[in-house]
Amino acid sequence: MNATEAPQVIAERYHIVARIGAGGMGEVFRARDETLKRTVAVKVLPASLAAKPGFVERFRAEAQATARVSHTSVVQVYDWGSDAGSYYMVMEYVRGRTLRDLLTEHERLAPAQAASVIDQVLAGLEAAHASGLVHRDVKPENILVTLSGQVKVTDFGIATLAGGGHTSSNMVGTASYVAPEQIRGQTVDSRADLYATGCVLYELLCGAPPFEGNAAYVLERHLSADVPPPSIEVLEAAPFDQVVAKATRRDPAERYATAAGMRADLTEAATRVDDAPPLKELSAVVTLMVVADG
Repeated sequence: MNATEAPQVIAERYHIVARIGAGGMGEVFRARDETLKRTVAVKVLPASLAAKPGFVERFRAEAQATARVSHTSVVQVYDWGSDAGSYYMVMEYVRGRTLRDLLTEHERLAPAQAASVIDQVLAGLEAAHASGLVHRDVKPENILVTLSGQVKVTDFGIATLAGGGHTSSNMVGTASYVAPEQIRGQTVDSRADLYATGCVLYELLCGAPPFEGNAAYVLERHLSADVPPPSIEVLEAAPFDQVVAKATRRDPAERYATAAGMRADLTEAATRVDDAPPLKELSAVVTLMVVADG
């Protein structure tokens, strides 16, 4: 296997049907699981990456990290392994769109729709955190919305075990959503995911992330500035001002302690906004299949 093709059958079980996506950790194919007779998504690590130190371990860690979380708001991993010297991961096949796709098409969501998305994201993160995992890269590209309006968090490629004392001299995450402690390479816990989720909520409400510009500028703003209230841009988003503010405090000790706590405040705020069309109407235009990958 290489970055542009896969064999017709992987591990004598997964029959490749079509290429459906690509990202930093490999290409994704729609496949038929001939053993269980179901459609799956298979992510293949390119040989060029497999040859680099640490990439196979990271790929394996992503599979194991995600497989340990069982929740409807997290894309499930079914299997992983190697075949003919290449590595693959078998995942739940999700028919829908990324949240980034929806933002590109609609610019921003109605407050009630934004609340519905974030409520489900937080439910998935709560399950991940309960399993001892920190995602570390929550962003619209890693959030899927199915045709029925269900929301799923995907791509645990840089997840880490909470309490593992993880530090890094190289920042991981994405500039628009990364928590200050991640930028500094400090130990992170579940509150880093809540910071990112607060930034995503802001973007859903306002149509753009809280800080824009080149990466260096955006990172500096995360370190030195408060995320502005969404209501400055969109008046009807005012009920969520305090949710965004608490989720994105620069000091982790001042943020929500848990996804459940943030979710409770989000639910209360959502009672104070107008109804909006359900999420399934936003994702009605079918794309083949999306599995975000960094």
